[in-house]
Amino acid sequence: MLAVLADAIDDFKKHAFSKDQRGQKLFQEAEEWFLEKDDDQLFSFEYICATLQLHSDYIRRGLLSWKQSKLKTHSVERPRQGRTKLAKTRTKHPSIRLSRTG
Repeated sequence: MLAVLADAIDDFKKHAFSKDQRGQKLFQEAEEWFLEKDDDQLFSFEYICATLQLHSDYIRRGLLSWKQSKLKTHSVERPRQGRTKLAKTRTKHPSIRLSRTG
């Protein structure tokens, strides 16, 4: 049961901003699983948390808080991705010499 929970957390975090269809689907399934309040099915999030004596609401709030903070960071970083980087070049000027004086 712990492995199921760990895999779902991994899918949630790893694919939160996935651009490919498979990653988006994995994230969506994980998010829906965490948000589901059903606790009578054997491998539901609520049932696993109850069995492992974990607080499901605490984990749920933590994941949603993580997602919100990453959304803010992700939206700030996104405009930078389209910019081209300037090449760092050093121009040497043969007419300028630095002398050592001491």
